[in-house]
Amino acid sequence: MTSPATTPPYAELNPDLILNAIEGLGLRTSGHLLALNSYENRVYQIGLEEDNPWGRYIVAKFYRPERWSNAQILEEHAFSAELAGYEIPVVAPLELQGNTLHIAHHKEQDMQQGFRFAIFPRRGGRSPELDQRETREWIGRFLGRIHAVGQKQPFTKRPALQPDSFGRESVAYLLASDFIPPDLRAAYQSVTAQALDAIDACYQRAGRVATLRLHGDCHASNILWTDAGPHFVDFDDARNGPAIQDLWMLLSGERHEQQAQLNDILFGYEDFADFDPTELHLLEALRTLRLLHYSAWLARRWHDPAFPAAFPWFDSPIYWQNRILELREQIALMSEAPLRGSSDNFGNC
Repeated sequence: MTSPATTPPYAELNPDLILNAIEGLGLRTSGHLLALNSYENRVYQIGLEEDNPWGRYIVAKFYRPERWSNAQILEEHAFSAELAGYEIPVVAPLELQGNTLHIAHHKEQDMQQGFRFAIFPRRGGRSPELDQRETREWIGRFLGRIHAVGQKQPFTKRPALQPDSFGRESVAYLLASDFIPPDLRAAYQSVTAQALDAIDACYQRAGRVATLRLHGDCHASNILWTDAGPHFVDFDDARNGPAIQDLWMLLSGERHEQQAQLNDILFGYEDFADFDPTELHLLEALRTLRLLHYSAWLARRWHDPAFPAAFPWFDSPIYWQNRILELREQIALMSEAPLRGSSDNFGNC
């Protein structure tokens, strides 16, 4: 497998540059620098010498170059701040020196060139226990509040979640590259064509559904749980899309298990926002789009040394064999009746 011959995106992001950038905002660092688990961006816990309103540690997020425009990042920041203004537990970037988006650069660089970054308060927590009904209802209530704010106005700079961008463009990128083993290329091309047709059919059955500002990547790892309840982190994938996008990633297991989980989430959700059950026609379609997009994401990032190190199995025939089988299963699931969404089906009302 080959990868694009480009310079690694974070080759010049070193500890000195990071700490100097933080101190350039008027914060005195202690020298403590801990890399946190993140692949799309680079995220660090930074120690400070002095107490401040956020404690002795902050989190600095350095955005992947050329992924988002400044306007798109600032729109994400504004959404997080808007949610926080309604006392919804999200971790929003801090405003320092009048800005939430900053630039870290070498002294010889132009002031507008360098790594863009944001500072966040450090918030701890554990993964939510999604096997607990009360936890699912609690998360549902806050997702309902997030969506109630999200529907007030759309994003104007950030993209929408669409089958073309997540599905067709992902498949086209992979088929135009040499990541897929030659003996599996025909099978992958065939199964992805069938999957894209099935996705289109799901969208046709759903009809015209409303879209709103979403978290966009609301899986369990982006919800931190404390005794006070959940708080939501990492709005990096925020975009316009249907409400079900922020719900389906919290579902797992057999169909009857997913139905019970969905019932609990919606039981809390609909305290604050209406849910259109026709969106459930999109659930498996969105899951399939994520699978297609994920493979293309790995391929597009392969020139970043962090990716071959973290995902070595991507460079193997078994990965693509499993994706073909997975997509065949998704094609079958997309042909089935959707989960139920009516409150009449709730067993805990």
